[in-house]
Amino acid sequence: MQERPLHIRHLGRQDYEKVWHAMQHYTDNRDADSQDELWIVEHNPVFTQGQAGKSEHILNPGDIPVIQVDRGGQVTYHGPGQLVVYPLLDIKRLKIGVRQLVTDIEQSIVQMLAQYDIEAYAKADAPGVYIDERKVASLGLRIRKGCSFHGLALNVDMDMSPFQRINPCGYAGMEMIQCKMINGPQTVKEAGDQLVAQFSQILGYQELVHHQGLAPSYE
Repeated sequence: MQERPLHIRHLGRQDYEKVWHAMQHYTDNRDADSQDELWIVEHNPVFTQGQAGKSEHILNPGDIPVIQVDRGGQVTYHGPGQLVVYPLLDIKRLKIGVRQLVTDIEQSIVQMLAQYDIEAYAKADAPGVYIDERKVASLGLRIRKGCSFHGLALNVDMDMSPFQRINPCGYAGMEMIQCKMINGPQTVKEAGDQLVAQFSQILGYQELVHHQGLAPSYE
């Protein structure tokens, strides 16, 4: 069980770059006493290309911007109606490794969907969460100074067509699916509330402290 609280920041709908740079700023300026945080956000339409990303996986971006970022993984799409969760955690202090954090994130999604009688699963060789070989959640992390940032994207109730402009996560023909299509959570808020509950339970946080928006010092 974690003695420190987990701080939940509800950011609403934000441009990707603003939140990305705030994550970097928070992580770079952390110290041993900095609080662990979970940022809940929806992004305006954007493709993000991870450090290992290959340009051939971006087929036809059209009018949607493409941003090169410092997380693991290949290209993915973010847009309204998708739940994005960024765990800003001191994993060194938590005494877990990055592989355990990935597993914990994936299992929090699997357990959340199980409450809706949806059988989802993770794959050892392809991070994320799947249902009948279709991908419902993508995952990409960065660890710096023993602390995590970036995170997960769960498709809830969104326009899925931009995924056809890329090879999602570097897999040609990867079929993406969303919660609304499979009788899962119907809104981003519903999915976020359920996921926070599962994630905090798995990592053993006893106390959750909720905030609206970014702290001014993070921007």
